[in-house]
Amino acid sequence: MARTTRKRSTLANRAIAASAALILGGGGLIAVNVYASAGEGSGQSPDGTQAAGQSVSTIDCPDVGNELGEVPQQERGNVDRELATLDTQITTAYQRFADLRQRIESDRQYGQQQILTPLKNERTVILQRIAALIERGNAPRPQNLESMAPCTLRADDNDGQDQGNEQGQNGGQEQNGGQDSGDQGDGQDQGQENGGQGQDGGDQGDGNGGQAGNGPEQSDFVDIQSVQPNVSNPRNRSGASRGTFTTSCGVNENGKFNPDNVIVAPGVANGAHHMHDYVGNQANDAFASDDDLANGQTTCANQGDKSTYYWPVLRLQNGQQENDANADGGGKDQNVGEIQTPSQVTLNFVGNPRSKVTAMPRFLRIITGDAKAFVNGDANANASWSCTGFEDRQLKDKYPICPEGSQVVRTFKFQSCWDGQNTDSANHRTHVAFAQANGACPNGFRAIPQLVQRIVYDVPPPVFDGAEPSVFAVDSFPEQLHKPITDHGDFINVFDQRLMNKVVNCINTGRKCR
Repeated sequence: MARTTRKRSTLANRAIAASAALILGGGGLIAVNVYASAGEGSGQSPDGTQAAGQSVSTIDCPDVGNELGEVPQQERGNVDRELATLDTQITTAYQRFADLRQRIESDRQYGQQQILTPLKNERTVILQRIAALIERGNAPRPQNLESMAPCTLRADDNDGQDQGNEQGQNGGQEQNGGQDSGDQGDGQDQGQENGGQGQDGGDQGDGNGGQAGNGPEQSDFVDIQSVQPNVSNPRNRSGASRGTFTTSCGVNENGKFNPDNVIVAPGVANGAHHMHDYVGNQANDAFASDDDLANGQTTCANQGDKSTYYWPVLRLQNGQQENDANADGGGKDQNVGEIQTPSQVTLNFVGNPRSKVTAMPRFLRIITGDAKAFVNGDANANASWSCTGFEDRQLKDKYPICPEGSQVVRTFKFQSCWDGQNTDSANHRTHVAFAQANGACPNGFRAIPQLVQRIVYDVPPPVFDGAEPSVFAVDSFPEQLHKPITDHGDFINVFDQRLMNKVVNCINTGRKCR
């Protein structure tokens, strides 16, 4: 699969001028998304559709996985596969919605009949299976799970809104599993031909969408120079662990990509419906067991680190097709354009501002961010966006427009507190937590080395019109519309014990190690 790192060109120079015009006159660039639940103040009818004649952009379904509590260990794999089926159902329904969008906007009952009712029926069957699996594992059968079957059609919150001045500048990490976080600081008609780029290979929707036809839009971008510094970190206290351990694992020079997610959808090919970059462990796909990971090869310079680090690829939607234009996770899932190779990937493990850290258990799984944050809301959104030279300004729900000579930066600060018992949990979140605003771990959790992941790209600023429209965007589930707030990262710890002990000792004694 081809990978590119775009250097600035004539297109980039035109993009800078176009960006400046957008900043001065676009209005919609300086905005904040309002993640209201579908139907709340959105002009929707009681049946879950937008009122006739109103724009609708996507399908909004309750995230069942986030709401699951107790799932017996022996049934978690089976439940995860059923949850992946729910995602596939939404993807299929979204593709049908995209084909019928114009008619649906003029006839809300048509949308109900053709999209929402069939989807509800399909989801009900899967939810019943999930309840039965949990009960089979000798756990209480979930009550009212089937109430999560109905979905709605909703508008892109950015459409036509001059939405204020917050710009997603909440640099702090949001909640995870009910935990206050504070330790981030840094932070339609699509057509299936030509790899999902629209029938002419360059459908731009209403003039705001990317080449994929389902985003991003102009209002998803903001000039980083217009953002005020917003980074704050908790102050180190007596007893803090001030050291840093850096592991170097490359920038995916091997070109390892797949649309799997072994954490969330084990055993399910294309469980993510978007393509992932991988560094570190090379055995990672949907079917990898812990033994496979332990025996896998690694791109990390220190061979004691066989951990797997992965994230959605960044693409340049410039009308050029990638090799996956007709593949799952790529064009078939409305992820189009040239995959960009990072110019730099930095993986640091850092300490806690109030205490020493303890070793991570082997095969600990951590997901940071929320791949469905556009429809779920930002409670678990965590990734932040910035530009080199401006990293005291972090964006959560906007892509940055960087000035000449500056590169795009994605930053992930992973959860840094562990429950001391579990390497995973039913919703893949509650076994870890973010530190509180003062840096302390919540009750019942202990501090572990915190993975801070920084990914840098040399990509041109966006151009939304003209002869060569071009934008950059992360891959996403199709119905998430390539929104920056859906960015996320995944990590499985496969350090050998000797190296993990070195990491802990280095951090706790305040040294900088590799």
